[in-house]
Amino acid sequence: MTTDYSGVSVSVIGLGVSNRPLIDWLLERGATVTARDKKSRKELGELADSLEARGVKLVCGEGYLDGITDKVIFRSPGIRFDKPQLAEAVARGAELISEMELFFELCPCPIIGITGSDGKTTTTTIIYKLLKLQFGSGRVFVGGNIGAPLLPRLDKITPDSYCVVELSSFQLQTMRRSPDVAVVTNITPNHLDYHLDMAEYIDAKRNIFRHQKPGSRLVLGAPCEVTRAMAAEAAPGVSVTLFGTDKTAGEVPEGCAQLYRRDGNIYYRRPGGEPVKLISLSDILLPGAHNAENYMAAFAAVMGIVDTSHFAPLARSFQGVEHRCQFVREYGGVRYYNSSIDSSPTRTAAALSAFDRKVIVICGGYDKQIPFDPLAKSLCRYAKAVVLTGATGPKIREALLACPDYTEGNPAVVSEPNFDEAVEAARRAAGPGDIVILSPACASFDVFPNFEARGHRFCDIVRSWN
Repeated sequence: MTTDYSGVSVSVIGLGVSNRPLIDWLLERGATVTARDKKSRKELGELADSLEARGVKLVCGEGYLDGITDKVIFRSPGIRFDKPQLAEAVARGAELISEMELFFELCPCPIIGITGSDGKTTTTTIIYKLLKLQFGSGRVFVGGNIGAPLLPRLDKITPDSYCVVELSSFQLQTMRRSPDVAVVTNITPNHLDYHLDMAEYIDAKRNIFRHQKPGSRLVLGAPCEVTRAMAAEAAPGVSVTLFGTDKTAGEVPEGCAQLYRRDGNIYYRRPGGEPVKLISLSDILLPGAHNAENYMAAFAAVMGIVDTSHFAPLARSFQGVEHRCQFVREYGGVRYYNSSIDSSPTRTAAALSAFDRKVIVICGGYDKQIPFDPLAKSLCRYAKAVVLTGATGPKIREALLACPDYTEGNPAVVSEPNFDEAVEAARRAAGPGDIVILSPACASFDVFPNFEARGHRFCDIVRSWN
């Protein structure tokens, strides 16, 4: 892999959040940079002006991938590696990589990587906070699919630092290195609008541990059949820890450590050892069984690195990550929660199950071509009313009305294509003592640029009421 970029011609594909600092990094090291983006130059606006002023060549619009002759090509995570123009460039001798792949190549310290369909960001954040409690903020860095890009911070990262990296399937698909500690929370259908099929999605996730070296650690969610089976795929010399409920305590393969919850506590048991209590479940401030699993995953990742005395104090104080069952306000006796991050049916099921009563939920968004039958079952079980919006509203309605658990009016179903009107419809459906939650079970791209913008819009509407 190229690491010296002085005089090297480079194409950077996609001008998203991670690639803009990458361009800065490449220019500082003497690279000749061409930036390519599907947006028109007019749409790029001031960004295009700024890049050109610094000597960056721009290729914009529909033909942004045509005529690549550069030595190195950096693709953004959302652009598939096998697009014909990229494949042709590689056949001519170009090196196709990503910002995250280069970071893994250059990072001098241990990396803890986290992936999965659900729980990645909360687990990543808990690990990051635990490491900061142990080592202080100056030695611990977080990035990847969360926070700021890590590559520009390499000059601050030393061999005694720790990097915590959230990794999506998009980032992992072409990775040829794996982190020292790899965490796979679970794997359920997701991003099937990008991946060819479920098998490719799962295989992309495998790259988080596929290249691990002896002495590394692999942490897997035991309740998920797909991730539990990955224990048998660990490389020789890699230690495996499974986490889950007490139901999985007896299903752990020989030689694996485990974390599990039983009798109101979370326990750790090393291979052949006795269970050791880590914390009480009542210590965890965040609601829901899924958050107990997030803590188990995080504890498993840092066992032997972070003193266990830090576990309970963090659990008692950590209020969660924005857009993840985030309490917004109480209005008219109704509590409103923003869980815009819930972009899959399993995330929505976990969010809804965290509450002690049936809720009014706003669902719908961009169509990732995933089935909604599981979502329908969750809505029948946990929802008092469902407000459907966005591109997938009709599909979710169809699945809900066809669900064997559905009876007319239970839950009540309201269709409102416009997002703002959907929030207002949820308010009208709620009465004192109710809970309203934005938990879309879908991505945001039909209306919003990202889930954060969707969540902020929800919060703005709810906070505007007086």
